[in-house]
Amino acid sequence: MTDYIDVYCERVGPGLWAEPANALTNAAFFIVAWALWRTARRAGPLGPALRVLLSLVVAIGIGSSLFHTFATARARVLDELPIVLFQLLFVWLYARRVMGLAPFAAGAILAAFLVVALYGRQFPHLLNGSLVYAPALGLLGALGVYHFAMHKTARAHLALAAGVFALAVAVRTLDASVCDRFTLGTHFLWHLLVATVIYLSVSALLAVLRKQGDAAG
Repeated sequence: MTDYIDVYCERVGPGLWAEPANALTNAAFFIVAWALWRTARRAGPLGPALRVLLSLVVAIGIGSSLFHTFATARARVLDELPIVLFQLLFVWLYARRVMGLAPFAAGAILAAFLVVALYGRQFPHLLNGSLVYAPALGLLGALGVYHFAMHKTARAHLALAAGVFALAVAVRTLDASVCDRFTLGTHFLWHLLVATVIYLSVSALLAVLRKQGDAAG
């Protein structure tokens, strides 16, 4: 393989195993998907929306694994697309099922989030490409405050998820700057922390739906 994308510290050349730590830590997404599925199943049969949401967690793991092994442009699309779709579906479900917003209001939040996130993609040189995650961090922080203030079930989960996500963005940003001192880089920590964020966020959503008797999602 001669045509490959090199954006992380660990990769110094072509090859499927040029990023072993970045590739292997994607197992965290599969573990989280399995754990969330077991949690969701305890409340009864899963509805279509929750099935898609949990499937997207698996897709994140698959896409990221492909990108950190093949490192091609197509693999990069498979890496990024499930993340965007997961974020949009999670926000939609939270806005509609937890906050009780009307479809128009929930759609407006999604549209604003997507516009800001896409705008951030124009500045890949800033924060080592992590600027695109700033809208997600801000929105998760806002949802964390709402979830805590409204005394929702699993009250602190989203606030904790926002804190972990802030740390995740920080280690993703640092990856390129630590290469000289730590050739493994820090991107593998991004995978572990983001998997934790997903677990906390979806656990909070499931806890509220279970209390509402709305686990069908």
